[in-house]
Amino acid sequence: MHENASAEAGLPSRATLRDGRQVVLRRIRAQDKAGLLAAFHRLSADSRYTRFMASMRELPDAMLESATHPVAGREFALVAVTDGDAGTIVGGARYAAGPGSDTCEFAVTVADDWHGVGLAKCLMQSLIGVARAAGYRNMEGYVLASNTSMRGLARGLGFVDRVCPDDSTLRVVSLGLAEVPGAA
Repeated sequence: MHENASAEAGLPSRATLRDGRQVVLRRIRAQDKAGLLAAFHRLSADSRYTRFMASMRELPDAMLESATHPVAGREFALVAVTDGDAGTIVGGARYAAGPGSDTCEFAVTVADDWHGVGLAKCLMQSLIGVARAAGYRNMEGYVLASNTSMRGLARGLGFVDRVCPDDSTLRVVSLGLAEVPGAA
């Protein structure tokens, strides 16, 4: 897939949220480890469960390493930071794809005190733009059936919401990236 997708998708960028707060959306960096770990520790137990679909008190070192070192050409991760480029991480989104696949799987996380202000939507719109620029044809995500806010956001962005064939507690949301945004 295309290596300069983040630049083509307009990153880094500044976003003003519904409550007037501003964030910078940018590609994750190796030096973001401490900030990402701090962001994880600020998440409530419910938010951790919703994001990782498991009860997690600590972020395993291997997961932290993987999060801050996406595999070029197959993974992409971005963060939302306050106070300019080097501020506090308050959200993040990423996608990953198997070798040679035209479908990428996404995940998004927003700090609890940043819910409801449009940050997840900004992160997802940027991630969709990067994935399109990288040449992916489809994006999908596995969402807990009980996570109605994420499912609503996905539907609002044009994703189709279906029952996961392997697990009735999950939904699969999918978006054709070749389609015009918002045309679904």
